Amino acid sequence: MTGTTRLLLTLTALAGFGLRGQDLSAVSGANCTFRQNPAKFQGQTERAIKAIAAQLSALDKARKTMSTNALSVLDPATVQHANFIDDQIFPALSAAGVQSAPISSDEEFFRRINLDLTGRIPAPADVLAFEADTTANKRANLIDTLLSSSAFVDKWTMWLGDIFQNNASAVAINRNVNGRNAFYQYIYNAVAGNKSFNEMAYEIVTATGNNYDSPSAAGFVLNGFAPGGPTQDTYDMTLVKSTQAFLGLDHYDCLLCHDGRGHLDALTLWGGHTTRAQAEEMAAFFSRINRPGYTFPTGTSTADQQASFYYQSSIVSDNTTASYGLPTTYGNRPNRPLIGTLTAAPPTYRTGQTPGSAAWRAQFATMMVNDPMFSTNWANRIWKAMFNLGQVDTEDKLDPLRLDANNPPPQPWAFQAFNPALLSQLADTFVRSNYDLRGMLRFIANSSAYQLSSEYPGGAWDPNNAGLFARHYPRRLMGEEVHDAIATATGVFAKYTPRGFPNTVLYAMQMPDTSEPSSNTNNANTFMNYFLRGNRDNVPRDTSPTILQSGALMNDTFMNTKFHMTQSPTLQAVAKLTTPAAQAQQLYLTYLGRLPSAAENTAAVAYLSTGTTTTAKNAALEDLAWSLINQLEFVFSY
Repeated sequence: MTGTTRLLLTLTALAGFGLRGQDLSAVSGANCTFRQNPAKFQGQTERAIKAIAAQLSALDKARKTMSTNALSVLDPATVQHANFIDDQIFPALSAAGVQSAPISSDEEFFRRINLDLTGRIPAPADVLAFEADTTANKRANLIDTLLSSSAFVDKWTMWLGDIFQNNASAVAINRNVNGRNAFYQYIYNAVAGNKSFNEMAYEIVTATGNNYDSPSAAGFVLNGFAPGGPTQDTYDMTLVKSTQAFLGLDHYDCLLCHDGRGHLDALTLWGGHTTRAQAEEMAAFFSRINRPGYTFPTGTSTADQQASFYYQSSIVSDNTTASYGLPTTYGNRPNRPLIGTLTAAPPTYRTGQTPGSAAWRAQFATMMVNDPMFSTNWANRIWKAMFNLGQVDTEDKLDPLRLDANNPPPQPWAFQAFNPALLSQLADTFVRSNYDLRGMLRFIANSSAYQLSSEYPGGAWDPNNAGLFARHYPRRLMGEEVHDAIATATGVFAKYTPRGFPNTVLYAMQMPDTSEPSSNTNNANTFMNYFLRGNRDNVPRDTSPTILQSGALMNDTFMNTKFHMTQSPTLQAVAKLTTPAAQAQQLYLTYLGRLPSAAENTAAVAYLSTGTTTTAKNAALEDLAWSLINQLEFVFSY
């Protein structure tokens, strides 16, 4: 999309400010969540940077004995450019007088790219083979291999499942296990088949049919159901879910209660000038969705209904006559007044477009995928997934009027993105690639910016410069990734059967939502929840480290079923190696994806050499394996 197009859309949006809706001087919303607790919403980017700085500080301390290479910071002008990401990042570093971290070692890069693209730690033999490979383009080849793997599909199906909030039950509505599994299968097939994101988004927003018929995307609009009020509450919630996931605009949840002025002014230039009426006109696109439950033939007994596959399923369709009626006098949101003399909110997209047919939902989906915020949203989310800090952080609070590098916002507002020109280029590239997830990830992963080390020799990194991306930022692994890393490293896998699944799975990353495994085999569910998986509803996923995580890694039931000699085929194989040095090397490669440093090797060999009996030697190997799982770096992609 050109700068001219962005400017026209900006002017269109500005032209609509205050032209419809309530008197802005009569601001409603005494129960506004922002007014009640503004600190919760302000300073979110600063808190994200502070968390990254704390993680880096802890890792840097741990890595004092880890580094096997003499590293030094670089003049950013000397770093080789792979693509326009580097054309933006390194000149910006030079202009700011900030030096770059060195390029990551093969060990560091190999573990990072495996975790970031597949959610799995690499095998020891693969680590050694990659290091021994002298092919000039071996990193690019590795990236392509990982992008075509089944583990990639598992990882990014999980990622999208979080964004689309695919779960079996929620506070507002139960999609139930069959509905969750059908939506999971849709997402899985989309990732496996490399379905373009605009096509996927259109299909999800316009999905029809029984939400149990797999694969089905109908579960997404069911998530917009809002009980206890008029149907307008459901239209509103469906809009909120759609704009949050696909446009990065979750401020509609505020705007559907009150005008932005007086509430959102401190957070968003766009939201502060948008009215409640304009938000209702966006929600009106969803007023023609039907969501009735499955109807059984007359005379079907209650027992037969409950035994049916379609019990409690829903059938999503559209009609051609409903509208967003006004006024309303009860429900989950403040009473809705008339819009002037209008008794129904006319469907009007945020850029002023109106539907050209009676299929309002399909019209919304078409406008949505062509909205510049669609590509910007996904470019930002994918960047965040790979760099652990979005160009805009947090991802669902984008401000359309502070993102165009060619059109600076009025004072005192600043650009929202750290590098608005880079975010714009990423968004344009996503469009030109036909919204290709693998293509975007390949582009990012091949950049020198992504391949920088997370180490910053000399300790001179300043968190105030975090938006320059002078080093790689560590990411604490998801609960599922920690589970899979422990199972992979120890060689001890459990077989889980998620509810309604026709088959068992070995990896937590293959599970359809964060409530699995419901059986909690070996305390696996509880263990992963210590890593803050969330519920894909009102509790979001969180990657903050906690003391409970440390305790679980030390002595949880899940751990105690994995790392003993009698349980672990990995330890049994290591025990057969003839020297403590070979054993130490194999354990470090297995658990941490790297060779031990000289200091680590000396300490490990000395400890393993203390055993004089088979029992004592085995106990020493178990102790070393346990200590490696409890290394801070084990639970991070860095």
